[in-house]
Amino acid sequence: MDPNRPHTYHPEENLHRITLYSTVAREHQHMSLKKRLYLHLDMNCFYAQVEQHAHNLYGFPVAMGGWHKEDGTPRGIVATASYEARALGIKTAMNAYEAWQICPWILFFQIDYDKYKGISRQLYDLLETAAPEVEGYSMDEYFLDVTHLLSRSRDGIESFARRLKEEIYRTLGLVCSIGVATSKTYAKLASDLEKPDGCTLVLSSDDVAQRLFPLQLDEVWGIGSRRYRKLRGQGIETIADAFRAGPAPFRSLFGSMQGQLFHEIVTGQDRARVLDHRHHVPDEVSYMHTFSDWSVDLSQVWGEVARAIRTVCYRLRAYRRKARKWLFHIRYQDVEWNGIHHLCATDGFTFLDDYLIGAAQEDLMRLLKQSVRNGYRIRGIGLRTVEMQPVDQADLFFQESEELRRLYRATDLINNTFGTGTIDRAASKEGVPGRTHFTERS
Repeated sequence: MDPNRPHTYHPEENLHRITLYSTVAREHQHMSLKKRLYLHLDMNCFYAQVEQHAHNLYGFPVAMGGWHKEDGTPRGIVATASYEARALGIKTAMNAYEAWQICPWILFFQIDYDKYKGISRQLYDLLETAAPEVEGYSMDEYFLDVTHLLSRSRDGIESFARRLKEEIYRTLGLVCSIGVATSKTYAKLASDLEKPDGCTLVLSSDDVAQRLFPLQLDEVWGIGSRRYRKLRGQGIETIADAFRAGPAPFRSLFGSMQGQLFHEIVTGQDRARVLDHRHHVPDEVSYMHTFSDWSVDLSQVWGEVARAIRTVCYRLRAYRRKARKWLFHIRYQDVEWNGIHHLCATDGFTFLDDYLIGAAQEDLMRLLKQSVRNGYRIRGIGLRTVEMQPVDQADLFFQESEELRRLYRATDLINNTFGTGTIDRAASKEGVPGRTHFTERS
């Protein structure tokens, strides 16, 4: 056992964001120019579909994340919704009460992470029988390297994809959408074109022109809203525009190396490898929790801060990353959902809770006390990393306590083996009472 990675970490556990979108980095690509074939599989509305199947509710509008108060009033936020609910206008991140006003007969379920994790493992085992390399990109998304299918005809490739869909439905009772393409990026885009229960092949230049050229560039991973605005300023809005413009504008906007990579990604020229979960490292690690109701009890609110620190630092250890700058967000209960931000820095790069608590506690408690004195009620806590680096990158001016590192390695080993929270900091047991999206916190 690697002493730095005690058994299996679960960095995405209890996250509302279940899909990790990140740019295909150079170090994650094949060096050779050999042509490859990728299959991307997306379990449509995974959480909601599992509940529909478990409770025989196909055809009913289902929303994940909400619950009802004792008087019947819906509370919480919609984490995701079934296609039946989406057709009525119910969207992710919508207030549960607003969703209920749109559809009074909508069925709310809290997120049962252990149930979905178990089904996801069954799915992974099934996919491993279909391809030599399988990447669990998230709990409900998978990439398969199906280069062995290149010698087959188009009909043969489609037949393989459809048989895989049928086997998943026969085994799990769930439907999925599949995209097959010669780049990982395009396979993911293709699977989004026909939902739910679709199967889309993008194998030729004609397929690309017909199916992908009209897509806006912000639908491609790595091209977020800010980069898209810059590209639009150069008259580059769609994949077709990117082909016509060539790499020069991308290099000018984002630098020679990064710009070239972005152009390769949006034009389907990336040569990404199918990776395992250890390579999925986000650009930042974040946590946000909105309480069921507001609180002015500072011990409860600090308990939520401690829980945020515990979660973010645990995920950093899972990703083998450390951070030095951290941004806290205190969210108020008011009409505009305003709040305040607090940026703090630890003495050096760390992934241990104690150092962040020591750096943040005094100033955060002062801000919390000041907010309550000013009449604000606290409704949520957020935390994200601002500056990260790999754990094996040396920090010349700071060294974590080896005794403390050993303590966290032992704690992680026990929690990873017997369940999150088996050993926990006393402060994080306080917290603001109430329900959440997840069954285990309710």
